[in-house]
Amino acid sequence: MLVLTAVAALGGLTLLLATGLIVANRRLHVDEDPRIDEVEDMLPHSNCGACGYPGCRSFAEALVSGDALPGKCTVSNDDERAAIAAYLGVDIGAEEPRVARLACAGGQNVARNRARYTGDRSCRSAALVAGGGKGCFWGCLGLGDCERVCDFDAISMNEHALPVVDEALCTACNDCVEVCPKDLFSLHPQSHRLWVACKNLEAGDDVLDDCEVACTACGKCAMDGPGLIEMKNNLPVIDYRAKDYRARAKHATKTPIERCPTGAIVWIEADGRVIKGDEARPVLRHATRLEGPT
Repeated sequence: MLVLTAVAALGGLTLLLATGLIVANRRLHVDEDPRIDEVEDMLPHSNCGACGYPGCRSFAEALVSGDALPGKCTVSNDDERAAIAAYLGVDIGAEEPRVARLACAGGQNVARNRARYTGDRSCRSAALVAGGGKGCFWGCLGLGDCERVCDFDAISMNEHALPVVDEALCTACNDCVEVCPKDLFSLHPQSHRLWVACKNLEAGDDVLDDCEVACTACGKCAMDGPGLIEMKNNLPVIDYRAKDYRARAKHATKTPIERCPTGAIVWIEADGRVIKGDEARPVLRHATRLEGPT
């Protein structure tokens, strides 16, 4: 009898809770705009986050609500963005593409390892062992975590074990930024052509023993780009935040690269070519540098 009473009580409670859920669902239910599903189907389903939203579904909701324009999706092509704009009856919107930039040029031909790393072929794993063994503590370890994590094939490792970003394929998804244990990647508008390809914080020519293309903190670029470049922690920092026309014009000048003795500050052309200044010492070595001091 006691068992039957318990079963009846549980059954009654279950029925009560189920009824409450049904009533709550009917009263609290919010009809979703059917256009969200349609717009989501028109998006690339990459869920890369380059638009500033967690995924394509969230971006579709923002598009339908009018909080975003199709142009923010840098993965879709022009025709796909135009189709979404036509479906919603909105402007496409202009959004300058952003790309991943690497703050290192120290490939195996110009940068020396001070220790030989053996183990899991991963930059993150190597970084846990005395920073990875590279002479420059801040340098790229070259084991390709960034290449493997990129779902868009925008990163490839060159013959000197240095990542190369294909700007035409890069969607600014941020995966390479998150995976690099040395924090060498960052996302920038393509118009940021003036670039410091180094993250070394030491000063003086002694740094060249570990990397031939390292910044020596000579400060010539800051002298040649007043108001645009400032030396901080022995490294030139370019001010990309200024909004006025004069600052934007400064961003379009190659002047600060010309006297850099190592080519640590460069100019990146629209086609991806990296241009160094006239006074940069040429890189003569094409083979891998040996571990340890020479």
